Amino acid sequence: MKPRLSTDEYAAGIASGDRVILAKAISLAESTLPEDQQQAGELISKLGPAKNTIRIGITGVPGVGKSTFIEAFGKHVTSLNKRLAVLTIDPSSQLTKGSILGDKTRMDELSKNPLAFIRPTASGNTLGGTAGRTREAILLCEAAGYEIILVETVGVGQSETQVKNLVDFFLLLMLAGAGDELQGIKKGIMEMADAILITKADGDNVRRAKEAQADYQHALNLLTETDSGWKPKVLTCSALSYMGIKEVWQTILSFQEHMISKGYYQAQRNTQTVKAFHEAFDYLLRNELAKYPELRVKAETLEAQVANQKVQAHQAAGELMELYREVLRQS
Repeated sequence: MKPRLSTDEYAAGIASGDRVILAKAISLAESTLPEDQQQAGELISKLGPAKNTIRIGITGVPGVGKSTFIEAFGKHVTSLNKRLAVLTIDPSSQLTKGSILGDKTRMDELSKNPLAFIRPTASGNTLGGTAGRTREAILLCEAAGYEIILVETVGVGQSETQVKNLVDFFLLLMLAGAGDELQGIKKGIMEMADAILITKADGDNVRRAKEAQADYQHALNLLTETDSGWKPKVLTCSALSYMGIKEVWQTILSFQEHMISKGYYQAQRNTQTVKAFHEAFDYLLRNELAKYPELRVKAETLEAQVANQKVQAHQAAGELMELYREVLRQS
C-alpha cells in the first residue's frame, strides 16, 4: 500500500504543475471519507484563491456536439499558450452508481496536449448537471496554474443550471433544424446563458443555423436586461472546420472585460462562494444528523408520513429539528 501523501506534498505537487498529483487531489476532494474531506479542505485553504482565471460552463442537449466543440475550442486557446483544464461530468447509473466516463476518449487530440488537463467525473446523486465536488476540482485546477476552466455538464436538458453557480461564463449549445427550437430551450435556462452557440453549422446545415441564430437572437432581445448590462449573443460554429471557434473565444473575453468594468466579475464569484458555504453547511448537517440512530429512524418515519400526506413537509422538518435539539441537550 502506497503511503498517504501529506497536505504539504499535495500542495507542492500542485504548485509545480504535477498532473498526477492534481488528479489525486481531485480524487481526494471527491472522496466521502471524513479524513479525506478534512485533508481536502486543508489543502484548498493552504493553496489559496487563484487570480486571472476564466471559468466557463458548457451545456446542451445530448448530440449537440459538446465534446467535439470543446476539443476544437481547447486546441484554439492552447494555441494562444493558455493552459486549459476540462472537467467533464458524466451521468451516473442510478442502479449501479457507475459511469462510463467516456468524454476523455472523445477528445483524443486535446487529451495529448501538454497545456490541457481533462478530468472526467461521475455525477453521482448530484442534480443540475454537475458533480458533488466540481467546485473543489475547479479550485485545485486553478491552483495548478490552469487559466481557463471548462465545466461540461451531463447534458440531459433543463436541469443543467447548477453549473451557472460555479462559472463566470455560461455557454448554451444548440442544434439548428432539430425542430421547434425555441420551445426546446425553456426560458429559465435561456435567461442564464451568457451566449448561445448553434453548432454543426456546416454543409447543408449552414442556412438552418443562420435562421436559428436570428430566431434565438430575437428571443434573447425580448428577455429582461441583466443587472450587469451584458447582452447575450448568439453565434454559430462548425467544430469540424473550426469556423466560429475564434469568435466564441473573443465573445468570452468581451464578456469578461465588460463584467470587470462594471464591477460584477468578482462580485459574482463572491456570491457563488457564499452559496458554496451554505451548501457545504447543509451537507455537513445532514451527515451529522445521520450519526444518530434515533434521528435516522425518526426521519424514515416522517418521510413515510409526508409521502402519505399525513403530515406537511415543513411540519415534519420541524419535528426532526426538535428531536435533534433534544439529542444535543442529552449528549
